[in-house]
Amino acid sequence: MSLQDPELDGSQQRATLHPDPTRVVLRPFTPADNPFPTDHVPQSRTPVVVDRVLALGEDAVRRELMELRRRLDARHADVELLLLRRFHETVPPEGCPALVTPDQMQLIGGYLMEEYAVEAAALFNPSIVAHPNQAGIAPGDLRILLSLRAVGEGHVSSITFREGLVRADGRLSLAPPRAQLVSARSSRIPGGSADDPGLRLECGMRDDLSRLVLFPVSYRHRHGLEDLRLTRFVEDDGAVTYLGTYTGVGSETIRQELLRTTDFQTFDLSPLQGRFTATKGMALFPSRVGGYFAMLGRQDHENIWLLTSNDLYRWDTGHAIVRPRWPWEFVQIGNCGPPIELPEGWLVVTHGVGPIRSYAMGACLLDRDDPSKLLGRTREPLVVATDETRDGYVPNAIYSCGALVHGDWLILPHGVADRYTTVTTLSVRDLLGRMT
Repeated sequence: MSLQDPELDGSQQRATLHPDPTRVVLRPFTPADNPFPTDHVPQSRTPVVVDRVLALGEDAVRRELMELRRRLDARHADVELLLLRRFHETVPPEGCPALVTPDQMQLIGGYLMEEYAVEAAALFNPSIVAHPNQAGIAPGDLRILLSLRAVGEGHVSSITFREGLVRADGRLSLAPPRAQLVSARSSRIPGGSADDPGLRLECGMRDDLSRLVLFPVSYRHRHGLEDLRLTRFVEDDGAVTYLGTYTGVGSETIRQELLRTTDFQTFDLSPLQGRFTATKGMALFPSRVGGYFAMLGRQDHENIWLLTSNDLYRWDTGHAIVRPRWPWEFVQIGNCGPPIELPEGWLVVTHGVGPIRSYAMGACLLDRDDPSKLLGRTREPLVVATDETRDGYVPNAIYSCGALVHGDWLILPHGVADRYTTVTTLSVRDLLGRMT
């Protein structure tokens, strides 16, 4: 069903996203080494697998490849290219038999790849922005783009996307995702730092963005890309860039990084520098404030901090501006995504942590000209885990990485128990009226 369909009703069921194990990517697979060879040196088993395939007769190779392609072609694009590429990555030219056929190459590539279900375990912690393409929708409607944290086997996190539509009256509908995922290819950012150049991901795909997955490929992202907080950033000259902070999780370290794109075709992923970038949860303001880039974070693991910088990639200046006050936030308070500019000030959706590490969401309002000034905050949480929603991958967790205002409506997507995603819609007027 298309986003222009007038029958989309924005019901709760249509605005709830559950993890889907059929959404898979192909990734390299290497058989474990043999730890007990005759010479007592661990030995790669990949050449043994290659030799076994090459020993098959021509008819057997054709039958095995036909069955492999039957299983892969409906779920992946460019399967032949992927299989051949994997063969050439694994079998060096000097070790390649002279008469190996393209069918044998593809079949060997298939033995050295595996399918990975990117969201088999969980789909949560969404952010939301206005879609870069607003053509072909009714006046008063807004096409939106959700980013989500998808978690698969081994607790590896990827970034996936969904498209949707917000009506003028606040009703939200999410389009069904495409079944076939496209994983972006990676390279170094041209001209990047020699020590840590960052990554450029290119997807080469211009249709439905629900097909796109940003799957971790760097050793610095070995355990995933977590909690993207996406922002439609407007420069002083009107130029628009989509920026998003996220956590890159390596084998032993985590760090804050910045995603940058203008078209959702090419993405630059770069590490953030400075004394205040070692903690999770940083979120950019959608424009400069007083001529500076501005960011919210939780640098001391307890309070909301305001950071400012004249360098988008270095953050050394900041201080705490909002501290825990109510029982549901006594352990810590933090932002739930980028601030939202209103005539009244900067609206910030917050999270608080209370007893038994229960997460709930509230909101506060910061001064537009000087966001270090707190103008108001909610005394009671806006969204809490209920008896029906408290159980999941992480019990009692209600969390978001970004919200959006359309007209008088706050569209607030959020994760439930770190398991699935749903959306709460609130009146901005009522929300501001609840602040003290």
